[in-house]
Amino acid sequence: MAGGAPASDGTGVSGSVMGAQQRKNYAKCVLTSVRKGRQDRLALSRVGVSPERAPPDLLPARENRERQGFSRTTKGKNKNMKTPHVNLIPQSPLRLGFVLIPLVVGCFALSPAALAVTPARGAANTAMGFDVLDSNTTGSDNALASWSWRVTHSLNTARSGHTATLLQNGMVLVAGGSDSNFNRSASAELYDPASRTWTATGSLNRARNRHTATLLQNGMVLVAGGFDINGNRSKSAELYDPASGTWTTTGSLNTARANHTMTLLQNGMVLVAGGSAFFASTSAELYDPASGTWTATGSLNTARDSHTATLLQNGIVLVAGGQDSNFNIPSATAELYDPASGTWTATGSLNTARAGHTATLLQNGMVLVAGGVDSNFVPSASAELYDLASGTWTATGSLNRARNMHTATLLQNGIVLVAGGVDSNIIISATAELYDPASGTWTFTGSLNTARAGHTATLLQNGKFVLVAGGEDSNFDPSASAELGHGHR
Repeated sequence: MAGGAPASDGTGVSGSVMGAQQRKNYAKCVLTSVRKGRQDRLALSRVGVSPERAPPDLLPARENRERQGFSRTTKGKNKNMKTPHVNLIPQSPLRLGFVLIPLVVGCFALSPAALAVTPARGAANTAMGFDVLDSNTTGSDNALASWSWRVTHSLNTARSGHTATLLQNGMVLVAGGSDSNFNRSASAELYDPASRTWTATGSLNRARNRHTATLLQNGMVLVAGGFDINGNRSKSAELYDPASGTWTTTGSLNTARANHTMTLLQNGMVLVAGGSAFFASTSAELYDPASGTWTATGSLNTARDSHTATLLQNGIVLVAGGQDSNFNIPSATAELYDPASGTWTATGSLNTARAGHTATLLQNGMVLVAGGVDSNFVPSASAELYDLASGTWTATGSLNRARNMHTATLLQNGIVLVAGGVDSNIIISATAELYDPASGTWTFTGSLNTARAGHTATLLQNGKFVLVAGGEDSNFDPSASAELGHGHR
């Protein structure tokens, strides 16, 4: 770090002097004593532990009570205490098998519609500088030259582990997640790019987080799985109708799951794969919007959760990485799903095992995978490209900042914007960078106003702005803040 005091990662050891072995040991420890009581859950997140899936003996008594339905309180909360105080207990290899990685899979589909959204220019927007933002932004300017972020109106409900889906009318639907009290939420709200405000819409029938959401071809949104209000993996699924603003239950999954992937296929069916049933699962199933039912399809060759799934240009689905069933260690394996046969075929393995990464389909048909945690549970800066023609992965330029639980967004000009996440010092980051497929390199760009991880990022319908919302802030608290990113010369 150039100049100034080195950043602290919350362990009492500065990031610049924390050695590789110390960091590795830190990533393999469980935090047993944390500030404010309610930080128990978030401290586990800092070392790659999913509280919903950690065995009860790894969780403090207060967290165990919450999993049994007892709500947290803020009585006695010390608002002046800023730094977690922790005791580190090294884990045996067996107990490390239960250490899992939190991942928010922001599964959202971009609308095929291309209608432009004309932002309103009211007094509130002028005060926030949006008039200047609009006048300096063009559809072709979200390139490597510069990228800036402006605060927009906050969510009505702070949340992390939620989903964000771009609707056909240009609005963005945000649903579920964990609220500021760390309770799983059923609330949902809509972001209007014209007024740049959030409005509450109908609530989910089931509170949930770490679920998936996909825009169907009929304009409705399918939400499925996740952890329910009691911390159990859920089979439930429901549909959001933008016309009525209401949710309706639909057929249940055959297998309860969370941290899975959901992919809209070219035939209109929806593929759900993997996820956790405490340990990673191989099961996969298809949702038929016409019948509202789920049917089992071919199983994955490798059990996995916290992986990625990418629809390729030929209609095949590429699944890569994630935690396997062998003590939930990040995997390097990848496989392809063929909707015509309903089967999975192994393809070339990643050069770096990873989970909690992102995967982005580039305009040239290749798939960019970036970041995540490696087999030592340390956030990685590595990135690589998948070529369907050869079925192989090739290393590309590394990120400037190692990160996981970040977002990756394909911009209209083919550049990929990566933002936020947890860095290698276990600090939530505000940094952002751009990947240029032509040069295979990453360039730092303007930072977020709020450091965040486990947030969502949505390219709005006009292609000019990226909406970032929620996630955990620098204190590992669910956030209500939102901001708009835009490119300019």
